[in-house]
Amino acid sequence: MLELKNISLSNTGFSLKDISFKVNKGEYFILLGMSGAGKSMLLEMIAGLTNPDSGEILLNGKNIETSKPYEREVGLVFQDHAIFPHLTVGANIGYALKRQALSHAQKQEEIISIADRIHIGQLLNRQPSTLSGGELQRVALARTLVQKPEVLLLDEPLAAIDTKLRSEIRSLLRQLNREGQTIVHVTHDFDEAISLANRIAIIHEGKIIQTGTPEEVFASPRSEFVAHFVGIRNFFKASFTETETGCIAEIAKGLRIVSTHKSGPGEGYIMIRGEDLTLSVENYESSARNNFMGKIIEVSGSRTGIDVIVDIGVPIHVSVSKESVHSLGLAEGKSVWVHFKASAINSITK
Repeated sequence: MLELKNISLSNTGFSLKDISFKVNKGEYFILLGMSGAGKSMLLEMIAGLTNPDSGEILLNGKNIETSKPYEREVGLVFQDHAIFPHLTVGANIGYALKRQALSHAQKQEEIISIADRIHIGQLLNRQPSTLSGGELQRVALARTLVQKPEVLLLDEPLAAIDTKLRSEIRSLLRQLNREGQTIVHVTHDFDEAISLANRIAIIHEGKIIQTGTPEEVFASPRSEFVAHFVGIRNFFKASFTETETGCIAEIAKGLRIVSTHKSGPGEGYIMIRGEDLTLSVENYESSARNNFMGKIIEVSGSRTGIDVIVDIGVPIHVSVSKESVHSLGLAEGKSVWVHFKASAINSITK
């Protein structure tokens, strides 16, 4: 198990403050955050390339903070691959074995074994300049994995390759993890995190602000930053009044939303997913307890279909299909009704 305890570091442009998390053996753990949040610096500290100002780094209960990088049983794959341009693929992979007391034949056996495992056996005699981005990424992985690291550290491994190759590398990383490889992976892409991680830690302004499974983090963000970061647009400050069946959340003067979630009286936030809202041209009877008339202020494409922003006293985002846009005649300036169930609201109290 890898554990970071109260890691802090002050650096030009950013700082890390009391970073603590655990990565269990065999887990795929993703550090998710915006560029410049300090994610890569955390990997460098685990690998021994940078020292924290304070805190501890433990691997299987042993403090490795003072250990040399090659003694730490971790392997770091850099974002830019860091492949030696003057060496063949085979020589690049073999370079990682220099410190090991192996015969030439044993080293060749290890090189061929890992190359076959990563599906680059046919590339061993090639020069790096002749390889694609995906092939270079596989070479970088092979060079690190040949050392048999306890923990594989990945710095934005999919950032510099195209969509097709990205899918192939994702499949490879999933397979490595299924075979038992513990992985710590940093990225700014939450789609990447959803598709790969067992657990996610979100880092913002030098602090870890939420940790959990992908389902926990993306279904129940604990802050406005996390909600916006994972693509939830409807996140509002609210004043709560408790009721027998849930609560009333006032998100603007006179704009009250009914929720089945129990929230004690006070301040907090509510979150509504765009796909949990529906639109109609006229009001109608339904089980939805929240029905508001508003005016469309924007219609635009999104990753999941069409995003319609309606002003109901606050701008609210509704996810609809292209077919709905045409059948309802949705356009900027049109008056529509917005409907959503009381059970569709997630409340967060301060």
